[in-house]
Order: sequence, then structure tokens, then C-alpha cells
Amino acid sequence: MYKEFLFHLLLQELSKLGLGENTDIHSMELPVKYSEVKKVIKIWTELQPQLFVHIGMASSSKAITLEQCGRNKDYMEKDLSGDHPQGGCCLPEGPERIESVVNMKSVCKNLSRLGVDVIHSRDYSYYFSLYYGQGRAVFIHVPPLTTAMTAERHAQALQLIIQEILTGLFRELFAAGNDSLS
Repeated sequence: MYKEFLFHLLLQELSKLGLGENTDIHSMELPVKYSEVKKVIKIWTELQPQLFVHIGMASSSKAITLEQCGRNKDYMEKDLSGDHPQGGCCLPEGPERIESVVNMKSVCKNLSRLGVDVIHSRDYSYYFSLYYGQGRAVFIHVPPLTTAMTAERHAQALQLIIQEILTGLFRELFAAGNDSLS
């Protein structure tokens, strides 16, 4: 219940702050169930986003954690339904590891200069998103709410992180487009 409340608060605050012009926020709750991951595939095929941002709570963390890659194997922990994927694998035909196109080390470095406490760091749904989105996904783990890290502060940090990521992506796309013109 707490996690759902936290995410509703974060989305509410992030919606107030916005992410800039021409950036839409679509949200959905994805329970911690392996069977629910098929919804990730549907998002990529139906909405075709430029970037998919996964947000999860890291209850033991005191800082925001950014993941660089998703792994295909070793998912032996049971989900909320008591299930785990056959063979502990996301996609039998998928590569062992998929990197996000976003350089999370760079994002961490840039945000630490702004005073945002961020750690650079495996998630089943994240692997699917990286696979179906050709690497155009990120996973952000947020710590629980505290008196110092309020929902508003979380949302401000998420806004900065997502804007930093989008700026970097558009810069890379622009550079790639100019290279093809030469």
C-alpha cells in the first residue's frame, strides 16, 4: 500500500512540475509479478515512446539509484504471486545483457553537481523494456519518503534526472542526424 501511495504522490508532484515542452507523461502501475511484464511490450508497440522510464522503490536505499543495464538470467526470486520465470530467464532468445542507450554515469555526475544524491547501479521488466525499446529505457529506484526527502523533493529529483536524460538523448540524435548529412 505504501509503494502505491508513494508513486501516486510522485506522479502528482512530477505532473505539477512537468518535463518541458513536447514531453508527455504516461503512467501505469506494474505490480511485481512476472506475468504483468507483457504490459511493457504493449506500451512499446502501441505508444512507441522515445524513452520509457521505470520507477521502483528501493526501501533500503537512502539515495536515488540509476541502472545502466538489464540482465536476462538469474531471476529465481518469487514474485507477489509466488511465481518465477521458467529457467529464471526473461527471454530465451535474448542477449545476456542489454545496455541502456543513456549513459547513466554521466547523468549521475551531472546531477551530483546539482546536489541530487544519486547512485549508479537488475530488474525483470527493465530487461523487457530495453529489449523491445532497443535500449531506450532507464530504471530509477527511489528511496522511501522521509522528512528530508519529501514527495516534492523526489519529484524535483526525478524531473532533473529525466530532463538530463532527454537532453542527452536529443543531443545524440541531433549529432547522429548531422553525421549522416556530411
